[in-house]
Amino acid sequence: MTDFYDALEQRDPQLREASLLQALPAQIAHAQAHASAWGEILQGVDASTITTRQALAQLPVTRKYELLARQQAERASDVFGGFSALRFGKHMPRVFASPGPIYEPEGVGKDYWRMARALYAAGFRAGELVHNCFSYHFTPAGSMMESGAHALGCSVFPAGTGQTEQQLQALLELRPSAYSGTPSFLKILLEKAAESQTALPFLRKALVSGEAFPPSLRDWLAERGITAYQCYATADIGLIAYETSAREGLVLDEGVLLEIVRPGTGDPVAEGEVGELVVTTLNADYPLIRFGTGDLTAVLPGMCPTGRTN
Repeated sequence: MTDFYDALEQRDPQLREASLLQALPAQIAHAQAHASAWGEILQGVDASTITTRQALAQLPVTRKYELLARQQAERASDVFGGFSALRFGKHMPRVFASPGPIYEPEGVGKDYWRMARALYAAGFRAGELVHNCFSYHFTPAGSMMESGAHALGCSVFPAGTGQTEQQLQALLELRPSAYSGTPSFLKILLEKAAESQTALPFLRKALVSGEAFPPSLRDWLAERGITAYQCYATADIGLIAYETSAREGLVLDEGVLLEIVRPGTGDPVAEGEVGELVVTTLNADYPLIRFGTGDLTAVLPGMCPTGRTN
């Protein structure tokens, strides 16, 4: 595969690292000035000095349960717990809720959740129709996929979840080439089609997320003519990593700075060692500095066989 979303995916890793670290001090200063939680958590930190990974590693890790606790403590005054640099109004068209509940703002930037890169790697292209079966209420998954598809120039049918008979009717009449949603719901739709002896030959690609996607299910979909890839994203951060045709782990998104730390600490592990995923975003609307996801992972050596270097 030699088809890339943009030139960033093939950057020299040293240039990528330099670019991320160059943007880091301004992001930290912005968070301190415009999001009260970061003003407290990073009190006394001189943002201009955070220009290396070693300096970043000295900052505290803020984990999801701590974000939730701050939101709960400040519900009456700030539902975001001081983590959002945005306020209600035209610059925050939507607010979502994840289990907790944890409330997340959505800003107005094009491809706000940065999902277009993952969709492109899964083969989605301009001029196609996407049957989007992620939820459009409470959680942001539906909006995440839709905004990414729009950034690519795709049309989207906002199918959401459930109503399998109506979904099947829409599939047959609209004939989308692509699906986004959980892999298990795609399996349900295909089984429903098989029950009614209905063929869906136009549906050829999928980007799935939100749950495990074992090779057995990937192969089951392939047997039915659908090439499916997965991505890893969260309501807090947006896209973190995505699968490519190489099927060797996941490639990191270009808009995040990733660390892997020893669980329960903020100490980075040796490269290749399993640890907790910690992410710093460059999103000025909802800045997250050393945000601990609670998920365990490791860095694979070398570059992706597709030519992606991240």
